[in-house]
Amino acid sequence: MNWKALKFFPVMGEALTASNTSKLDFSPANTELENIDLGNTAAFDAYVFSQLSGKNKKYGIGGYFEHRAIYRRSEVFATQESDFRNIHLGVDIWTEAGAEVYAPFEGKIHSFQDNAGFGNYGPTIILEHEIEGEKLFSLYGHLFLSDLEKLQVGQKIKAGDLLCHVGPFPENGDWPPHLHFQLMLDMLGNVGDFPGVCSQREVEKYQKICPDPNLVLNCPLI
Repeated sequence: MNWKALKFFPVMGEALTASNTSKLDFSPANTELENIDLGNTAAFDAYVFSQLSGKNKKYGIGGYFEHRAIYRRSEVFATQESDFRNIHLGVDIWTEAGAEVYAPFEGKIHSFQDNAGFGNYGPTIILEHEIEGEKLFSLYGHLFLSDLEKLQVGQKIKAGDLLCHVGPFPENGDWPPHLHFQLMLDMLGNVGDFPGVCSQREVEKYQKICPDPNLVLNCPLI
């Protein structure tokens, strides 16, 4: 797939630039995270949006294959093999709840569901696309529940269609408001859900399946 030759509608309805966006660090290198009760979503939310307001930015961004410290907040990220999932497979766009999210390219609804539970995706939509004869899937997580109400599997979506909205906590999986945006070349049999975080031992596997979302977002900060 020749990504450089492709054109995409801005996922947030506008370009993510250095003037409206700040890169956020949720890796263990960010020692500020040690002083935050990440299990308290309101406290976590206050931290995220203090980072944005302090820099006068509308969006925070980052996370693709980032080793993250924030997943200790939920048992969702523990595995049966007793290793911990802490490598983020998508890009997060942190912004106010209610922000509109648009389809970057045409496709159809592959699946959707409410992945309920503390630390999970909450309401999630997955689109299926065919680009230059290749299948590509895009995932949108942490939405409003109402975004799922009128969807139908197979429903056609055009580039630039208003698809959904950044959801509020707790209905978004109980996270500070943000969009989890992820690309997949293979759904691995999943419907309405797909891993957004993997363990260290799974990195090579998911690097082959999950292209960099910034190929679509084109944000200069990541």
